[in-house]
Amino acid sequence: MEWAALLPYSNGQVGMMGGSYVGATQMLAATGAPPHLAGIAPEITGSNYHDNWTYQGGALEQWFDQNWTTQLARNTLDRLIDKNTDARVGAPTLPLTKYPVFNFGQLPADAQLTASIAPYYLDWLAHPDYDDYWKQWSIEEHFSNITVPMLNVGAWYDIFSDGTLHDYMGVKARGATEAARTQQRLLMQIGGHAGFGRRIGDADFGPHALENSYIDVILDWYDYLFKGIHNQFATDKPVKLFVMGANEYRQEDDWPPPEAQYVKYFLHSGGKANSLRGNGSLSTSAPKSETSDSYVYDPGDPVPTIGGPLCCAQELMEPGPRDQRSAENRDDVLVYSMGPLPQDLNVTGPVKATLFVKSTAVDTDFTGKLVDVAPDGFAMNVAEGILRMRYRDSREHASLMNPGETYQVTLDLWATSNVFLRGHRLRLEISSSNFPRFDRNLNTGEEMKFGHRFVSATNTIFHDEQHPSALVLPIVH
Repeated sequence: MEWAALLPYSNGQVGMMGGSYVGATQMLAATGAPPHLAGIAPEITGSNYHDNWTYQGGALEQWFDQNWTTQLARNTLDRLIDKNTDARVGAPTLPLTKYPVFNFGQLPADAQLTASIAPYYLDWLAHPDYDDYWKQWSIEEHFSNITVPMLNVGAWYDIFSDGTLHDYMGVKARGATEAARTQQRLLMQIGGHAGFGRRIGDADFGPHALENSYIDVILDWYDYLFKGIHNQFATDKPVKLFVMGANEYRQEDDWPPPEAQYVKYFLHSGGKANSLRGNGSLSTSAPKSETSDSYVYDPGDPVPTIGGPLCCAQELMEPGPRDQRSAENRDDVLVYSMGPLPQDLNVTGPVKATLFVKSTAVDTDFTGKLVDVAPDGFAMNVAEGILRMRYRDSREHASLMNPGETYQVTLDLWATSNVFLRGHRLRLEISSSNFPRFDRNLNTGEEMKFGHRFVSATNTIFHDEQHPSALVLPIVH
């Protein structure tokens, strides 16, 4: 920052731009408060390298972690090979075949090689808790050091969308200067790491999805911030969101929208909410005497990942909104639906599920997915999350369950802005796996080492007068 400020053509105001990891490095630079840094514009990035980057809800972000690490490790290996090539025969002195193969069942076969070219990956596995290893470079631990205005650009279906929202809210609340606290801006687009354009996954979001390109927005941001040019950042509200369903951008006074009303949609069933063939439902009426729902979670046959906020290797695992009906036809997926809706329902803000659960295991996962079901049956994933039960009380300290004991937990499904259109159905899926996006919980309570020993667990969701499990949605009228 200081080198750039002293360049002969510089006026001393330095700004930054860039996305993903380069968005995180902007945040890290800003926490150091360089004297000449005057503004940043992080795009599709996180707020914490542990939570919602390497792990989510205590579960390993297996698909992202292994894909990203493999790309980095292979790049490192290529450079080492190039550096150590014997020019006379053109033969590399390092074996070409022993690059780390990050498969989805176990650790890389050659852990020694992994330690030499991707040691950080082994560090991540060794630190599942949010401990000092992560806190030393956590962005959100240092929001109070940030002194500059920020333009936060995120996207629905982006793997770091939750981090973008945390960055906006965190610096607005805790920034070191009035400029940092009052000159926060938030733009939520569609796609991010899941792709850009009007078509993301299996959904067409219309022509407005092409508006607000990052480069155009960046130029406007720095024209406003550094040149005082009167443009959208001087006249618009501080938050601009792409609202799915309506497929248009709308402005808000803040995030979460202050006018949002949080409504509980209670889970109901006759004790058989298993799959689309079951009798699960949602309503705003609280339950009375109802039979709980149970299913068997077998780590050897996990519920497969179908779209969602994925990153990397799209040719192998397609991200974004995808039809969830193949997963909903499984008996280990509980399905609760409401509708057809008599009128449009605008859900904008954080989405959570309050659940009363028990398990036969000492540790297991609970997954949730908010789904928008069109009249033709297309079941589009909107928001999703996971909770590893050992981290139900704290991400810093794991605590195993007592098998058979009932626990009240909050399942964070992140956030969205989606209008469930008239005639559509509102749906919640509950299960215990989303693989390979997240690693499988082996239900044994052992530390995650991608071992082979696992047990099946019978997991139960209660929804009665004493245990009113509910989906909690932010409704904007």
